[in-house]
Amino acid sequence: MPVFSLFSFSLCSQMNLVFAGTPDFAVPALKALLDAGHTLLAIYTQPDRPAGRGRKLAMSPVKECALAHGLDVYQPATLKTEKEAETLRALKPDAMIVIAYGLILPPSILAIPKFGCINVHASLLPRWRGAAPIQRAIEAGDDMTGITIMQMDAGLDTGAMLALAATPIHAHDTAASLHDRLAEIGASLLPGTLAKLERGEITPQAQDTTHATYARKLTKDEARLDWSLPADVLARRVRAFNPWPVATTMLEGKPLRVWMAVSAIGPSGTPGTVLAAGYDGIQVHTGQGTLLITTLQTEGGKPLAARDFLNGRKLAPGTQLGP
Repeated sequence: MPVFSLFSFSLCSQMNLVFAGTPDFAVPALKALLDAGHTLLAIYTQPDRPAGRGRKLAMSPVKECALAHGLDVYQPATLKTEKEAETLRALKPDAMIVIAYGLILPPSILAIPKFGCINVHASLLPRWRGAAPIQRAIEAGDDMTGITIMQMDAGLDTGAMLALAATPIHAHDTAASLHDRLAEIGASLLPGTLAKLERGEITPQAQDTTHATYARKLTKDEARLDWSLPADVLARRVRAFNPWPVATTMLEGKPLRVWMAVSAIGPSGTPGTVLAAGYDGIQVHTGQGTLLITTLQTEGGKPLAARDFLNGRKLAPGTQLGP
């Protein structure tokens, strides 16, 4: 269960809001604002993008939710023009809620709403400012993470904090499972925070910049497993890169995606060589300890439990993974 601070549940008043978000992570918060009775003047989301094998234009999850509720959707390519500032001024929002929107808000936009632009960020700021806070928290081995609701300023996730909610990172959490949990925590935290903000019951707290860390964007290149690293480091990376970009290695010259794995104590051996393969998984030597692969996927196949993968092929001890 999340642990809340700087916050207590209270009845929410109704505000006139503009909502800006794009991916699945923002949808629970949008629904929570609707359920709380707020007026959503407009929904801002990124322009439709090509997706899937057919590369057809696809709506963002936030746009799909907005249209399902009969809300007006705006999809500008940028907010850095005077035209877009005029459009937002005409809406006269009390606040603009920004969650994983994907566009930079210039000072001209930040200054428009009565209560400013409010961001829901997936970390306990100032730790993990930036694009990939969920994944970097898992990769680093953090015990805790959470949600920060902050007053946006011109910096990158540098604004004063309005509310925090913490949750543990469990041993088997992936970026996918933690993403979903944090999205729901943010949705629960937001309506009450807005009510307290409107009543003047929140004193924004400045971030301690001496503890700031940066969560850089993920790349496909870093998903390649380096078997010389310790097993616990590799296990964290496997979980952090699930569901994207997915940890990968090579088996007999072909890509092998590793969806789930755990570290284990085992005898030393050449990193990347298979120690054993059986019902529990595929145990691989690393730079320190062994990595037990429990779910994997061959090129063109679907993710399989290791035992099901081994039903279709033998993997002898000494088999080399990686380049």
